[in-house]
Amino acid sequence: MACLHQKRKVDFRKARCLAKNDGLFLWTKGYQQSDVLSPQQWAQLPASITVRIIRFTAAIRGHRGRRITLVTSLLDPVLYPAEQLIALYARRWRLELCLRDLKTTMGMEQLRCLSPDTAEKELLTYLIGHNIIRCVMAEAVACHSVDLERVSFKGSIDALRQFSDAMGRARSRKMRDQLWEDLLWNLARDLVPYRPNRYEPRVKKRRPKPFPLLTKPRRQYKETCHRNRYWKNKPRNYRALN
Repeated sequence: MACLHQKRKVDFRKARCLAKNDGLFLWTKGYQQSDVLSPQQWAQLPASITVRIIRFTAAIRGHRGRRITLVTSLLDPVLYPAEQLIALYARRWRLELCLRDLKTTMGMEQLRCLSPDTAEKELLTYLIGHNIIRCVMAEAVACHSVDLERVSFKGSIDALRQFSDAMGRARSRKMRDQLWEDLLWNLARDLVPYRPNRYEPRVKKRRPKPFPLLTKPRRQYKETCHRNRYWKNKPRNYRALN
């Protein structure tokens, strides 16, 4: 399921109507071969496919309504109602938040390894850690019947770090099990507020420092002369300042 490309025109009068602004369309393969696919892959594509197109207006409080057209291969309107598909499309922002958890919260934004093999190992390590934290959050939701969307990822990392040290110093299994139950209870108790349709702008909170980038090895790099700020390829006219 994806948003329809803006160059495609949709006329529901030519579709097999399922409901209002919901119909089946027959798409045929074009004559011009795609640059992405090889000739063998292009020949294996079917001559035509049937797709389902749903059009709706997204109403967000404080904003003008946005008209969105979805295209999907889920054709059965009974098994896949249009309302559920629209709600599923609205949850697509959760993928961006998961990427933010990996890159910003867990620190995967800048890899420290230099070779491709070690960089791949570092990526896998981050993914394993992310899955472990998600599993702990899911277990807390299953034990205490809370909303998964309201369990804090950053709070789960901090709590798991603190409780893992305590469980490592526990002298008995009974004490470790009790600490684990306390961990799950704390995750389920410390919930984030319910904020539907929250605005998440892609901006930086802090301004970057006015230093140039390290574009060469440290032994070869020569710092640009500066006075209160950096002047790259623009030497300051000291005579005009006097």
